[in-house]
Amino acid sequence: MNAYIAEFVGTAILILFGTGVVANVNLKGSLAQGAGWVVIAFGWGFAVTFGVYAVGQFSDAHINPAVTLGFAFAGEFPWVDVVPYIIAQVLGAMVGALLVWLHFMPHFKAEEDAGTKLGVYATGAVYPNYVANFASEMIGTFILVMGLLFIGANEFTEGLNPLIVGFLITAIGLSLGGTTGYAINPARDFGPRLAHFLMPIPGKGGSNWKYSPVPILGPLSGGALGAAVYNTVFLSAPDVYLVAAIIFVIAVLVFGVFLNKAILKEETSKLM
Repeated sequence: MNAYIAEFVGTAILILFGTGVVANVNLKGSLAQGAGWVVIAFGWGFAVTFGVYAVGQFSDAHINPAVTLGFAFAGEFPWVDVVPYIIAQVLGAMVGALLVWLHFMPHFKAEEDAGTKLGVYATGAVYPNYVANFASEMIGTFILVMGLLFIGANEFTEGLNPLIVGFLITAIGLSLGGTTGYAINPARDFGPRLAHFLMPIPGKGGSNWKYSPVPILGPLSGGALGAAVYNTVFLSAPDVYLVAAIIFVIAVLVFGVFLNKAILKEETSKLM
């Protein structure tokens, strides 16, 4: 199988199971409604596990632009393939989101709350603050990419690696996911959010594009930093990418300050 097709398929599987568990737990009329955060965290962990099992032999199953960029920063992946991988991942995520809508179509129709419908597909912050939200996504993805590099540096029983990766995702969700919904994957948020925008979901409301920079820039910068720190600290390799990653992180946080001020100004003008 072509590596780009593999990334497309793997990411579609990820989103089918991942957003599927969110729909299952939250949409009106589902027999699993109210099952809670722990079920969602394990559902996403299994989603990653089986996405990796499906296509790992063909493309290493990044199924995440932050992982692709991070591995490029770590020298583990050719830069020429970064953009094609990301395109394949986003398209796969959109297909996975479409399948979830088809599967839960009666439940989307029965659900009255537009925010719940959007929440199936897109992440959002409990307390909207771009700097804090960027930082949450950076930290989660920093741990993800560094954890993947740690896992790759160890030997496990053949076929066990994807399960360990799934547990890493579950751990991030259980411990760090409650602030922003832990996208830790730009394709996981952007692809389904775009699908939400395009699909004729009844009563869906807006797609909250104002928030969309957070699950894109936060994971990309955090993943790049995680890979660069791993190379510099644990491999004792002088890494020019570490400086670039630090600059990337700082630039994203400064952008967050600008966005906070812009939102505050907009809200103030509405009150006047």
